[in-house]
Amino acid sequence: MIRSPARALTLMLLATAAPAPVTTVQAAPAKARAVTRAAVVPSVPVPMMRETIKTLASDAFEGRAPAGPKEQQVLDAIVTRFKAAGLKPGNNGQWLQPVPMVTIAAKNISPLTVGSLSFKPGADFVIGSYREAEHTEIKASDMVFVGYGITAPELGWDDYAGIDMKGKVAVILVNDPDYENADETGLFKGRRMTWYGRWPYKYAEAARHGAKAAIIVHDTFPAAYGWNVLESSGGTGNFVQTANKGFDQTEANGWMRRPVAEQIFTAGGKDFAALSAAAKQKGFKAVPLGVQANLSFDNTVTRALSHNVVGVIPGTTRANEYVLYSGHWDHLGRCKPDAKGDDICNGAVDNASGIGALVALADMNRRAGPTPRSQVFLAVTLEESGLLGSEYYAQHPVYPLARTVGGVNMDALSVIGPTRDVQVTGGDKSELTAILKKVEKDMNLVESPEDHPERGHYYRSDHFSLAKRGVPMFAVGRGTDLVNGGTAAGNAATEDYVEHRYHQPSDEYSDSWDMTGMAQEVQLYYRLGRALATGTTWPNWHPGDEFRAVRDADRATVTKAK
Repeated sequence: MIRSPARALTLMLLATAAPAPVTTVQAAPAKARAVTRAAVVPSVPVPMMRETIKTLASDAFEGRAPAGPKEQQVLDAIVTRFKAAGLKPGNNGQWLQPVPMVTIAAKNISPLTVGSLSFKPGADFVIGSYREAEHTEIKASDMVFVGYGITAPELGWDDYAGIDMKGKVAVILVNDPDYENADETGLFKGRRMTWYGRWPYKYAEAARHGAKAAIIVHDTFPAAYGWNVLESSGGTGNFVQTANKGFDQTEANGWMRRPVAEQIFTAGGKDFAALSAAAKQKGFKAVPLGVQANLSFDNTVTRALSHNVVGVIPGTTRANEYVLYSGHWDHLGRCKPDAKGDDICNGAVDNASGIGALVALADMNRRAGPTPRSQVFLAVTLEESGLLGSEYYAQHPVYPLARTVGGVNMDALSVIGPTRDVQVTGGDKSELTAILKKVEKDMNLVESPEDHPERGHYYRSDHFSLAKRGVPMFAVGRGTDLVNGGTAAGNAATEDYVEHRYHQPSDEYSDSWDMTGMAQEVQLYYRLGRALATGTTWPNWHPGDEFRAVRDADRATVTKAK
């Protein structure tokens, strides 16, 4: 998963409008400790957290590859620590939730031909399939320009209105219609990318409208990465297995370079620039391009089985309402050797630290006593493969999503000391903002602007698997204004980690780690999660948010059932 350099941590939470009273974090600056104490925050069990991280990041686990040779040992280690923290088995009396996955890799890819035009795979386009099929062929399929490929009823926007896409190839622009706005104004929040701007949404929406294939036009700025990223990874995808083996998806999906799209439009007598400008306006209608696409490829399908680990602290008076704490246990396994010949990507920060925090939070909540709502602790797999562990849980929830209030996701905690600030990812999307502001005030933390909101980082972490199914989520994490050293030191430390340790063998545990910043984050998570577990309200997304309708429908179902 691609992360923003200044956002190595992602916190996911859903909050109530009236949070429980909280105290200051122990690691915060001295002036923060003057806040009136209305409730005791349990001490963070730093030795337990440190030992968990050290164990999971050891060479003995060979980098915690999901479905790898050491997975069972990793699972056993997590279950042992869940038990020690006071959790009960959370999956109907079992600790594990099996997660079947499939990898589909395209091979023997033909050129993409459109009339007399011929384009090379890799250099001009990338293509693959979500279907578990041995062979894919797109033959003489009409190409249709569908603008940004968005259907957003709450915004009165439908790029597919009036067009029958059955058997056709959808040609789609990347990002949102108003992405060029320098600020966050506009129907689609301008510079801040929405879910409608992300490529997984565009593929899914094309499939929902019956398209045979979906091809997105690449442009570096709105895509937020160069063609080289697609060229190196295109054609291979990881997915959770489904009963229909992906046959509800398009037969093929991929990307083409903008100059390729311009040639195709010209071949059909169309002006790419003019139609792209028209697609930014409300009321745009899809345009048949008057040309047909041809291509074919074979697929190598590989299946594997990994596991989520699920623990629970049952609630008291409202035990059928749930608060979720999560973090991914997997990492890259064995990887490219470094200069010393070390080929184990240990993933100490990413994300043994998150599982250490998960265990610590379980212990803290046990010591604080049960809450009205049940608290679920989920160590998910396959995050590095595309959020597949959380995706599988969201598709097959042990606890109904309509009864899941929200939760806290831990990914890559700080080992560089406490900060004075936090960063919000995704902007103000839900009624959660009230609790966040309260906690920021109580902890003497200020809010810093999000780095690169145009890159859509909100849609790239495990919390999103739940958010897109309507559970209100709000992402916030530590900033870079260190208590000791300020923003200069914070930025330098973050850049150093990204350059020298992120997804490399050097992301290793050390007894010299400064755990005060990690303890600060864990206390923040505890406050937010505890407010959810003791609260009574059900926050929703703001009107007009892309996930509001799903949540409304889920909550209406629960209300009707009562």
